Amino acid sequence: MKPLEGRIALVAGATRGAGRGIAMMLGEAGATVYCTGRSVRGRPATGTRPETIEETAELVSARGGRGIAVRVDHTVESEVAELLKRLKREQGRLDVLVNDVWGGDELTEFSQPFWKLSPEKGRLMLDRGIYSHILTSRYAVPLMLERDRGLIVEITDGDSFGYRGNLFYDLVKLSVIRLAFSMAWELRRHPITSLAVTPGFLRSEAMLEGFGVTEANWRDATAKDPHFIASETPFYVGRAVAALAADPNVAKKAGRVFSSWQLAKEYGVKDVDGRQPDWGEYFRKTFGRSYTLADEAAYATWSNGLMEIAYPDWPKE
Repeated sequence: MKPLEGRIALVAGATRGAGRGIAMMLGEAGATVYCTGRSVRGRPATGTRPETIEETAELVSARGGRGIAVRVDHTVESEVAELLKRLKREQGRLDVLVNDVWGGDELTEFSQPFWKLSPEKGRLMLDRGIYSHILTSRYAVPLMLERDRGLIVEITDGDSFGYRGNLFYDLVKLSVIRLAFSMAWELRRHPITSLAVTPGFLRSEAMLEGFGVTEANWRDATAKDPHFIASETPFYVGRAVAALAADPNVAKKAGRVFSSWQLAKEYGVKDVDGRQPDWGEYFRKTFGRSYTLADEAAYATWSNGLMEIAYPDWPKE
């Protein structure tokens, strides 16, 4: 029996990249996966990108799970509400929610200070990268509460609290880590775990295309960027998320951010090419020192706050 056989998962933002890899690996572990996004056949939603949610669902099924494609704009409340109504009607439960909605690649203006950024692009990035996650969790958690079990995975970029190269990008990627923490705090009296996960240097479809390579000859891209040698496929973080979903002790990780390479070591996960990339270790060797992780010392500054002291029973139910 596969470890996630009988489990129901929702991957919000499953069209491509990490979302697709996670959906496929949840399927590989036996789950039924609802694959949502805005790009459907005949109606691409992200420029000229060819990937669709139907394709992702088919790939989930090909891996041994059951993929179900549903077109949803996760920034539209009525569409999210209808999705969860459908999920309840068809499955009666939700075990795993992966919030991977992004859509910010074409909006991010790296190497520009905030006073030169486009406010319109920035606001859209916040809507897609933060608000969509909150909205989806708001409608998904009540379904988890009916069975009093579940896992929420926030997909971010980076396992530190350091700056990420663009004000809006930085705000989004750090906010979803904080979102995982805040939801974990409010869910602390329920066996529903909220946490965040980051991939390393991702060999996504767009990244391969940008370097002019394919998965078969991806190492050729190191001529343009030597750091690409430490890259990983979307399946690597996918297998890490699947391992989390199968872990009966996952609640111990509530409110924290974890990297694909950290989880790979813990759970014995390998990428589909048999490698076990470790971006953190590569960074240390390349630059001579490690960056500061979001470790227990960092999280200590988020603990023992006003609410915990003055209102320890909040929220009342």
